[in-house]
Amino acid sequence: MIHSMTGFGRAVRSLNGREITVELRSVNNRFLDCTVKLPRAFSYAEDAVKQLVKANVARGKVDVFVSVNVTADENVRVSLNRPVLEGYLTALRQIAADYGVRDDVSATALARFPEVFTLEKAEEDEERNTADIAAVAREAIDAYNAMRVREGDALAADVRAHAAAILSYVEKVEARSPVTVQEYRTRLENKLREVLENKAIDESRIVTEAAIFADKIAVDEETVRLRSHLDQLESLLREGGAIGRKLDFLLQEMNREANTIGSKGNDLEQAHNVVQIKAELEKIREQIQNIE
Repeated sequence: MIHSMTGFGRAVRSLNGREITVELRSVNNRFLDCTVKLPRAFSYAEDAVKQLVKANVARGKVDVFVSVNVTADENVRVSLNRPVLEGYLTALRQIAADYGVRDDVSATALARFPEVFTLEKAEEDEERNTADIAAVAREAIDAYNAMRVREGDALAADVRAHAAAILSYVEKVEARSPVTVQEYRTRLENKLREVLENKAIDESRIVTEAAIFADKIAVDEETVRLRSHLDQLESLLREGGAIGRKLDFLLQEMNREANTIGSKGNDLEQAHNVVQIKAELEKIREQIQNIE
């Protein structure tokens, strides 16, 4: 399967009294660049999430967003901080005695003073929490990869369409090439006769030299290599996986062959075919920038 480098995936589950939401989104990038954003209290799970992404994604800038909301009562114990409370009571009674004011201290008033109570939460089970976050992350990654496969299929179909167009222009180049070579050879023979009109030279020598130079504008080797590259392109599309870089390299080779064909001769029809081949190659290049 071919994966696009752009995609989105989301998963939500309630596990062990917490609602966990994981979202992934990505854009094109030359290498894998993964950023995970977690609530500070669960930052210890970052590496586990990153490892999951690395196991499923080869290239792209991937942003992962994780939120954790409590959905059940947590085991919290409220305790009376007796030393602090007794300190407040002693101070308040001292005020009443020293300044002759009424001692109207109440439990409600004392409860408003800072640190009268202490809150004790059950110790977090980091291993369990990490496993829960990872489980939801896997679901989000599955949804994310499903979207990337759909987009990858569309990219592959478009690349194949442009490859078919290139093949049609290669066939036109091949059909025109013998005509181009013969026309060039005839012009060259006539030119040589004109230049050597007053010189004693064997006619067969003129024909031979013209043939040698005419062969230099033949494009058989380039079209054979272009056809081979198109076959490799199809093989890579069928192979699937992380083929983006391979496709990019292959496209450079195809452009090189097209440029070589364009540099041989000055035939207008061939020049038009080369322009069309390069236009289709550029369309493929734009698409493979999105392939992993």
